[in-house]
Amino acid sequence: MTPTEQFIATLEKLKAGDLGLLRTHAGQGLDESLEGFDLFTGLWWPLRQKSQWAPRREVAWLIAKLYAVCPIPQSKDDTLARQLGRDQPPEKKAKERFQQKFDGMLLLPLDKIEPALQQAIRCIADNKKLDWVSLTNDLSLWERENTRLKWAEQFLGIIERGHSC
Repeated sequence: MTPTEQFIATLEKLKAGDLGLLRTHAGQGLDESLEGFDLFTGLWWPLRQKSQWAPRREVAWLIAKLYAVCPIPQSKDDTLARQLGRDQPPEKKAKERFQQKFDGMLLLPLDKIEPALQQAIRCIADNKKLDWVSLTNDLSLWERENTRLKWAEQFLGIIERGHSC
């Protein structure tokens, strides 16, 4: 099991109270609350001590908060971009707005992307599955243009195959 898979497995084992605490920190930095910092450190630091390949602290904090907001189970290959491609509204104008929001999300820097990701994950929540490991790995490389291109290809690949809603 990779360090990222271990981190996601740890999140999936969190109790309701811990998820609630993480949810209250949505939109906040790690250094804004001692309670949030302590909870996160207990989740992330043991993995970081075992492996230098554990997710970066900033990405792990973001994923922990996103998971707490919408604790969808881990499901390999159900990437956020593919799920969003499938869940587009059928109406033309709504579909165009949906695609514009997706394009806008791809342009956001990592430190500004949390609200857009929250909205995107809530949008796919009815599917009850998400590849959190892939999301974590992609956000770890978010600064690389090819990561964002991969998301665009996954999103558009669903449309081109005619699997949109």
